[in-house]
Amino acid sequence: MNKGHAARFDLNLVKVFLAIWDTRSLTDAGQRLGLTQPAVSHALRRLRQHFDDPLFQRIGNRMEPTDTATQLREPLEAALSLLDQTIHGAQSFVPAQSQRQFRIAMTDTGELFAMPRILAALQRHAPHAGLSSVSIDPADTEGALRSGQVDLALGYLPQLESARCRGRLLLRDRMICLMRDGHPAQHGEWTEAAFQALSFVDVSRAATGYHMARKLIEDGGLGLATRARLEHFTIVPDVVQQTDYVAIFPHSIFTRLQHRGGFVARDLPFALPSYDIKLWVHDSFATDPALRWFADLITETLHEDR
Repeated sequence: MNKGHAARFDLNLVKVFLAIWDTRSLTDAGQRLGLTQPAVSHALRRLRQHFDDPLFQRIGNRMEPTDTATQLREPLEAALSLLDQTIHGAQSFVPAQSQRQFRIAMTDTGELFAMPRILAALQRHAPHAGLSSVSIDPADTEGALRSGQVDLALGYLPQLESARCRGRLLLRDRMICLMRDGHPAQHGEWTEAAFQALSFVDVSRAATGYHMARKLIEDGGLGLATRARLEHFTIVPDVVQQTDYVAIFPHSIFTRLQHRGGFVARDLPFALPSYDIKLWVHDSFATDPALRWFADLITETLHEDR
């Protein structure tokens, strides 16, 4: 380490280091932090100069950490967490006066399930605050929470159970078979063979509960005839309503949409585990008064309307 620069060390470099560690890419690290690639490259040069080590070396298309970087990762993450907790602990938060812009990572199904009620509650209690939903690959969620790219994450995110994150249970969800009202299979024999003979709509967007269910079904030896593939879950009910396609679909979203009429749900003709939808915050920001208040508001709002 270059001790002569210790007193002038820029703490923003820690965020750059951790973003490169998570993404193994200067470009992706810059996108996460809102920086250009040249800015990230410049920050990495400063880090290398300070620690007198390459820290990350390009191997193929990835920036892989050196032994020094591996040793630095946990202490730097702990230091950033302590600093954030100290800063947030000293701040006050007045909802009615706040102009805070909150960011939540969620899928399109999460938006459909939660966003209208969250926005209504936020408007009542913090009318000057704002809220944005952010679509993030589930594998990148921990890093996005840690870097502050998003404040909270909502969904089925089992990989966060072993991360430095805290989750609040919002509901326990399950998968059903969605079909149009009057579908030939609505009242017919309901066996695995009958289920397997249907034509299915698949969804490519990263929806962890759905993909967990599809994998378990395929691992169980059931081959589903996928006749259509869609990008977003929210269009599935309209497709199902107007065709004989069916879909594996979250029960929580079905309950939000069934008032529209035109489609029905049948329980799957075999057992699949339920899965937990949680609201997640990274340990580094768990003491932020604004986030604690907002997480409480979301939890209370969604629990009240279940």
